[in-house]
Amino acid sequence: MKNLNLKKWYIDTYPTDEMGEDINPEISFEDIFNTINNNQDIYNLIGVCDSIIRERIFEELSILSGHTYEEIYNKWLLN
Repeated sequence: MKNLNLKKWYIDTYPTDEMGEDINPEISFEDIFNTINNNQDIYNLIGVCDSIIRERIFEELSILSGHTYEEIYNKWLLN
């Protein structure tokens, strides 16, 4: 999970979503996971305020982290 660049993954996975170009090129899924765990704003980190992008990221994060989507979503929601 550490070295998987979020923007590269997103553009490779969703090539027709032009908003992927606006994602912060410097972050990884580990950064997203740590931001959620530290009760910080993931939208500022991602650089895009779009719920569809967030949901897609959470889905992949659940696979990479071994947590369920619901666990990740609820941790984020309750922050």
